[in-house]
Amino acid sequence: MFLNLIPKIFYDRLDEGLDLFVDGLGFQVMHQDGDLAVVARDGAKAYIVASPEYAAKDRPEIAIETDAIEEIFREVSAKRPDLLHPNLPRITQRPWGALEFALLDKTTVCVVFRQWPASPTS
Repeated sequence: MFLNLIPKIFYDRLDEGLDLFVDGLGFQVMHQDGDLAVVARDGAKAYIVASPEYAAKDRPEIAIETDAIEEIFREVSAKRPDLLHPNLPRITQRPWGALEFALLDKTTVCVVFRQWPASPTS
């Protein structure tokens, strides 16, 4: 009965993570205190944590699966084109069949948006 897997993403400062997730991706802040912000949009959620020690150790790549990749791409590229990843700045069909584009923030946290092809119905 698993419901969600929620990543914890470390930054030197909370405002760096909020810039990507709230300002760039339109997530809402559900909770915020000194070193933690919980952000959510639709069914996606993340914990943004201020910890210079852990931020120095790991800059993650996070994937968000969607069924509306073109809409999300239009929204992000109009609002924050500076976040588009230089290696995947437009929707591209990948060798494994998924459509993808990616974002890269100034701390090198990467968010890949992925849409899998619809399964053929029998």
